[in-house]
Parts: sequence; structure tokens; C-alpha cells
Amino acid sequence: MKKYLFVDRDGTLIVEPPDQQIDDYAKLALLPGVIPALRRCVDAGYELVMVTNQDGLGTDSFPEEHFWAPHRLMLQIFESQGVRFVDTLIDRSFAHEGLATRKPGTGLMRGYLGDDGWSRRASAMVGDRATDIAFADNIGVRGFLLGSGDGEWDWAEIARVLCEAPRRAEVERATRETRIRVSVDLDRSAYAVIATGLPFFDHMLEQIGKHAGITLSLRCAGDTHIDEHHTVEDCALALGQALRQAIGDKRGIGRYGDALEPDGASLAITLPMDETLARAALDLSGRPYFVFDGSFTRERVGDLPTELVPHFFRSLCETLGANLHLAVRGDNAHHMVEACFKSVARALRVALRRDGSELPSTKGAL
Repeated sequence: MKKYLFVDRDGTLIVEPPDQQIDDYAKLALLPGVIPALRRCVDAGYELVMVTNQDGLGTDSFPEEHFWAPHRLMLQIFESQGVRFVDTLIDRSFAHEGLATRKPGTGLMRGYLGDDGWSRRASAMVGDRATDIAFADNIGVRGFLLGSGDGEWDWAEIARVLCEAPRRAEVERATRETRIRVSVDLDRSAYAVIATGLPFFDHMLEQIGKHAGITLSLRCAGDTHIDEHHTVEDCALALGQALRQAIGDKRGIGRYGDALEPDGASLAITLPMDETLARAALDLSGRPYFVFDGSFTRERVGDLPTELVPHFFRSLCETLGANLHLAVRGDNAHHMVEACFKSVARALRVALRRDGSELPSTKGAL
């Protein structure tokens, strides 16, 4: 989904003069740090929309021709630095008129508010007045109050928070068969907290948290009195959903979970465990596909049927939107199952690692 950064103009992009009108070139001055901050946000996938109140624009007190020349120059300066506004929304009314189009009213936003193709959670509003923050609340996005007072923000910090936002998610899944709560933090490593009612399965999920280098908490109350299938499948679906939400727009991720030889050739993650060898190759492509090559030497390991191991990873791929090829060979079923979970976790570790803000796809979408 798209994410927008809605931005006020006077006092936010440019210095606001005492008479509150930028009606001459001599009055045009950019705020410190605004260009590098907005460039960083554009590189991180934000689309910029200017939303501004221009009191009485077009009246005798503020003629059109005095407004547009400095405004167009401002836009040219931004565009010369790779900062382009996809839309500019201007309200011309006076405050005493009380029109719905004037911030914090949302009349200018009707087209956006009727569009479900952008994320309110990922979008934000930057302004220099309380009305801008009220406007942010009214359209359902986070608001940043620009200024120098206590609790206020500067452009560099706004860009840092927006572009380096922690990748966290929490998902609850409830059916007649299972009740699951899972949370993940992709940028912090901590000991996994797992409770599914299936001790060996808990141990395997712990391997994902540990070897993927993430924080993972998963609790499940399932109908294990019937059998293990619903618990294993639904935990995979919930975990995949949480990972997908935490990844966000995928900018900057490695995408492919593989290893590199010294010459740069790509290989699957290969993980040994005594006599067992497991290989996992992962692509966070958005297209679910799973291929498994292996045969376990017994039907159960502890309380986990081995037939559910490939089913777990297939279900994980469905909600994560991942392409996973997994192969295992060995003699000890315990080693084989554990090596599968560890190798997939190590592949996730590489694929989830964030370095920069580029989208790893020539299509422009993942």
C-alpha cells in the first residue's frame, strides 16, 4: 500500500514571515534541514502531499499573482534536489468562515479519505501548528509538530523516525480450533517466549527466534486433544502474518535468504547437524510457493508428527508471501526436523536484514 507524508507549507517547508504571506521572492526561505529530510523520506517510499491554508488567496489582500511565482520557485528548488510533491491541496478561506476545507477540517482530503489504497498506519503529517496535529488526528495518521519547544520535532529527527521505524507487529488469530497471539520485533534479538502445548514444537519455534535474530513471542491454546494439526498450521499462519506486517514495504531488506561464495555466487543456506544436512533458499517475493525435498525416518519426534513439518513451512509461506525451497537428508529424525527449522531461520536472518532504503525489485513492488 502507498504511504503518504502530508506536509504543511508556511512554517514547515519555508520560513513564515511576520505578515504570514509569502508574496514576494525576497520572503522565500527554506527551513534548515528540510531538503535532506524530505529526500530521505522520498527514498524510503513516501509520496509527498502539501496541505496548506492560504488565508484569502485570490482576494485583494492576497492576489493570486503574488502567491504563485514564489510558490513555483519553491517547488522548482525541491524538484531540483529530487523532492517532488505528487499533490498540492490549498484552502483559500479565512479562519472566521469555518469551512470544512480549512485545516483541521478534512474537506480537502475527500479523495484520499475515500481511497483504501494507502496505509494510514504508515503515513504521517508534519506541521508547525496545533491545527496541523488536529488535522493529522482527523485523517487518522501520526502527526509531527515542527518547532523548537519542548516535545517538538526537527526535520532530521522526523526523517529518522519515519525511515528507521522499528519493524514490529502483533497478530491475534482466533478460530474454533485455536487462539493464538504472536508478536515479533525484527530489529531486536531476545530469547523467544513460546507456549503452544506441544513441547517439541515449542523448541522448534525457539530455533526460529534465535537463529533468525529476532524477538519472537507466540502463545497458542489449541485443540491438541483432537490432534496437533490445527495448532501447527495456525501457528504458522499467524507467524507468517506477523512477519509480513513487520517487514512493511520491504525497502532496504535483503529479500533473498542465501549465502554468498567468495566469488559472489549465490547459494542456499546449508546447515549441518551431525549426520544431517539441511538446505534452505528463501525469497520474500510476495508470491507464496514451497518446495520440499526429504523423507523423515520416523513418524513422530516427541509430540510433533513429522508430516506436519513441511506443512508448517507451506503455511508459513502462504501468509508471509515467501518462496521457500527446503531440502533435508539424514538418519536421525530429531536432527532432521531441527536442522530444517534452523536453516530456514538462518535464511530469514539474511533476507530480513535491512541495509539502506532501496526496494530490492526491478518491478518497483514486492
